[in-house]
Amino acid sequence: MTLRWRIVALVAAATCAAAAAVGVLVHHASRDRELSQARDGARTTLERAALGYARTGGVQGSGAVLDAPGLPGGLRRLVAKGHQGTEFATGPDGPAMWAARPADGQVLSVRVDMSTAMRNISALDTNIILAGLMTTAVVLPLGVLTAERMSRRLRLAAATARRIAAGDLDARISPAARPHDEIAEISGAVDSMAAALQERLLDEQRFTADVAHELRTPLMGLVTAAELLPPGEAAGYVRDRVRVLSTLVEELLEISRLDAGAEEADLSPCPLGPVLDEAIAGTGLSARLRTGTAEDTGQPDSADGPKVWTDPRRLTRIVANLVVNAHRHGREPVEVTVAADGRTVTVRDHGTGYPDDLLEKGPQRFRTGVRERGRGHGLGLTIAVGQAQVIGATLEFGNAPDGGAVATLRLPEEPERPELSDLPELPEPGPIHG
Repeated sequence: MTLRWRIVALVAAATCAAAAAVGVLVHHASRDRELSQARDGARTTLERAALGYARTGGVQGSGAVLDAPGLPGGLRRLVAKGHQGTEFATGPDGPAMWAARPADGQVLSVRVDMSTAMRNISALDTNIILAGLMTTAVVLPLGVLTAERMSRRLRLAAATARRIAAGDLDARISPAARPHDEIAEISGAVDSMAAALQERLLDEQRFTADVAHELRTPLMGLVTAAELLPPGEAAGYVRDRVRVLSTLVEELLEISRLDAGAEEADLSPCPLGPVLDEAIAGTGLSARLRTGTAEDTGQPDSADGPKVWTDPRRLTRIVANLVVNAHRHGREPVEVTVAADGRTVTVRDHGTGYPDDLLEKGPQRFRTGVRERGRGHGLGLTIAVGQAQVIGATLEFGNAPDGGAVATLRLPEEPERPELSDLPELPEPGPIHG
């Protein structure tokens, strides 16, 4: 049950409980008042009848009766003991208040009919029930509206929190200022948290970009110095380490541009086959390219194949990173497959598969996952995801049932182009005056 319906149920239960409590209190108060008035009237009549009986020896016209047949048994036994008293009882003639006392060995009693009073109390009970139902009918919609408003504000806060968790750090609830409003306080706290988180991430991004930029100048000097070293094993090792460091700095700069949103795609229709061939060849690693319409010959499929709407340079970067990651952290053979729709590209290795943490949270920079998938700095997949977002594609990661990591890239569809008939007509040229 949602919070809204819990509040509605609580309001309904509270309203019904309050109406029932008021009804019970009013019922008992009214009944006690009627009984008290009837008891006082019966006692007064009995006293007058007793005085008349003592003077005349009769009860004619006094409203009292000697040895009345309908006298309640409890009251009769009380009088037999020499006491007087009153008792409310319902008999064949209806409800009544009885008063009795002993009189020369007989029972002198007075009966006050209470049929009308009991009917009035029953009518009052009915009116109380109707009033309770009417009150519930009025209060319940107000409770529903209040619960709906609270639920809507809480859902907005939850949706904004999920957007922030998904990476939209500009998302804000922006609650209205309401003193002593707990939901507004929660919303303000979420906004404050998002602002602080955004500022911290921006500081980290600026720091990464500054460090990468500052490293480029000394790195270029290292590259030049390494090329001037005489040939030898030590010189080769130095050049290799400088090349790795240069690649890392370039990747950091690329991630900084992606984080800053400075990358813009140059989308155009282009054949998918040559782009994938170029991406695989640029890695210098082996990978088998298969298309959904080509027969599996064991050789790379270099045919143009279908055209896709993408940025070929960025698509090449994405596929190359996926192939390199498959070789670095998986096992051969590495397969690049184009699905039958012509827009879905999968890169698969036959290693241990992606770790559970990556499948759950996505690639994270400077985290390499499980030890079985080798070492690395985790930037290749991060760059691939960022470039996929730039070109409007989606990149998903999974594991094949029979083992191996599978990265699935889904490219966007080509937008519809307007027909010539849909273009606005140009106005007829007017006369030219010399």
